[in-house]
Amino acid sequence: MKVFTPKYLEELSELAAEGQRKRQHKNIHESFTDPCQRFFNAIEPDSYISPHRHSNADGGELLIGIRGKMALILFDDFGEIAEVIEFGSLHSNENIAIGVEVQPRQWHTVVSFVTGSVLLEVKAGPFDPNAAKDMASWAPSEGSDEANNYLKELLIKVNQTSSF
Repeated sequence: MKVFTPKYLEELSELAAEGQRKRQHKNIHESFTDPCQRFFNAIEPDSYISPHRHSNADGGELLIGIRGKMALILFDDFGEIAEVIEFGSLHSNENIAIGVEVQPRQWHTVVSFVTGSVLLEVKAGPFDPNAAKDMASWAPSEGSDEANNYLKELLIKVNQTSSF
């Protein structure tokens, strides 16, 4: 049996805050071969997750906000924001979802609004690291010089429509 306590999530958030990528995941599943991949992902506000999609038919993802405030940003094929769905465990009004399900082949990213944000991700396995995701050619790569400016621009656009 596995038990996930507030201390467990706090320690994961601390690792994210200290890390270069400003996020940290911890698998719940035992192996990449498991038919259901499950993990917690701690995401800090200055973490940039490159927009991507999962092209295989089983490429959907369930994202549940365990702590904090986040937004799922969906894009069209040209990199324009198609939709923003705010989610998390800190609800300021009825427009904030607890979680979201991303469909296969949808361009997306997740941004965090508050320190200590953690989401639970669930997706079909087994996990193949060679076919995990398609990175958007219209967005900067993680770690590039352009990534920070792109993230700032995304957050400005999201905050203009935010309900938080």
